[in-house]
Amino acid sequence: MATVQVQAQVQRTVLLAAPRSFCAGVERAIEVVERTLAGADRPVYVRKQIVHNRHVVADLETRGAVFVEELDEVPDGATVVFSAHGVAPQVRADASARGLRVVDATCPLVTKVHAEARRFAGRGDTVVLVGHAGHEEVDGTLGEAPDRMVLVESAADVAALRVDDPGRVSYLTQTTLAVDEVGEVVDALRDRFPALRGPGSDDICYATTNRQEAVAAVARDADLVLVVGSANSSNSVRLVELARRLGTPAHLIDDASELDPAWLAGARVIGLSAGASAPPRLVEEVIAALREHGPLTVRERRVAAEHQQFALPSTVRP
Repeated sequence: MATVQVQAQVQRTVLLAAPRSFCAGVERAIEVVERTLAGADRPVYVRKQIVHNRHVVADLETRGAVFVEELDEVPDGATVVFSAHGVAPQVRADASARGLRVVDATCPLVTKVHAEARRFAGRGDTVVLVGHAGHEEVDGTLGEAPDRMVLVESAADVAALRVDDPGRVSYLTQTTLAVDEVGEVVDALRDRFPALRGPGSDDICYATTNRQEAVAAVARDADLVLVVGSANSSNSVRLVELARRLGTPAHLIDDASELDPAWLAGARVIGLSAGASAPPRLVEEVIAALREHGPLTVRERRVAAEHQQFALPSTVRP
């Protein structure tokens, strides 16, 4: 009688990084759009993606939000929501000239960076913004003082900087960068400009920092790290890069449908996180998908508690 060989299923552990998923700024921005839609009797337009996640955008579209790239796609007199990433003053001026009703969902931590840009430029500094070219947050911040600001993306860019007065240089950073990489750039700036001045508190937001620390905590004990987030989400991409720098294979997935079973070969411990713009339900769906590949134990590893809340703009408060 033939013997049937049954291959034992691999027992895996998921180390669930915490904090993960939505931050206070993202929750606020989504609520701003929801409240604006609820009080509107005509289309509500949103300039750019309200947050960088395609699932969030698709959900709001089903509720009636119309996403556009620029204001020239918005009819005169209509309602337009500015995204969490902020806008340049010229965009605000254009909206006013068009008679648009503006609802501002800019994250308060981005607003802080804009205020610092105006202050540093106003005192005569050359303001170095550390960030990624083309990102909406960077475009908006640069627009606060285009004649006084320069962008650098890496420590290598610092050597090429040309400034009018080396004694009057300050720096700001995009809020969603990798903490360790920003440190390298700031060190290079300080080596080149010893009188360098910076913000009173870090520009990298608390949520970005917390999620990076949480990913580092699970990556060191994991065979594989999965980060849920969209490809245009800066903070999500940074989480993947951080895990890889720590020596752990890592992948960015928009949702459970992008999980590749080949990644699981030999992976007994899987670190799992989500960028600050990714809905929590997507993480639960990834866990459910992993269960289809064998027994799974889920353990949360928390590095910080988040209790931040941001007030809604007056235009949509109850």
